[in-house]
Amino acid sequence: MRRAALGFRAHSGWAVMVAVAEPMAAPVVPTASMVIERRRIDLVGAGTTARTAVPVQPYHGAREVDLNRAQQIVERCVEEATRLAESAVRVAIEGLRVNGWEAVACGILLASGRPLPSLAKILASHSLIHTAEGELFRNALKAAGESCGLRVIGAKERDLYPRAAIALGAPAERLRSDLDGLGRILGPPWRQDEKYAALVGWLALSAASRAPV
Repeated sequence: MRRAALGFRAHSGWAVMVAVAEPMAAPVVPTASMVIERRRIDLVGAGTTARTAVPVQPYHGAREVDLNRAQQIVERCVEEATRLAESAVRVAIEGLRVNGWEAVACGILLASGRPLPSLAKILASHSLIHTAEGELFRNALKAAGESCGLRVIGAKERDLYPRAAIALGAPAERLRSDLDGLGRILGPPWRQDEKYAALVGWLALSAASRAPV
């Protein structure tokens, strides 16, 4: 079976997933046939009641309650997001396998990557709340990929094209142009979410191909 990878770009409560095929040779020239699947996955469940529902923006919700209750909200969201992410990754892997692809790697778009302080300090800062929420859902995807036996790599968005240019053997501007052009062939959705998810997926495949057996 040809190898494939999953690429993710996370948002609050959901993520875009793109499954990509392994390039036949370097330098990589992205083509429509190398984009196997595009899908939105939910990382927060609806719950059966307002009490059991997990908030899409857990840190925003946690800001309105005492610290103990805030910790419970965040922990519940971590558990839910990780469970849903793992379920989605397993479904994606099986779907690829049925169609002759072996998923071997997973790429995740990262933010700045600065360490987060305590929960109390996070909740006191609006900017840190947004940062923490992004990290929560990205971490859920990372845990899901690892749990499913995939090689997981992360790439900061600001470094994505420079890293891809080195790993894939093609100039960054060419990769950007080729990815933009795929939208005319693939049709919607082909926004920045899908482009970045596809590119980080190819980065993960490149890393997997260099890993020792």
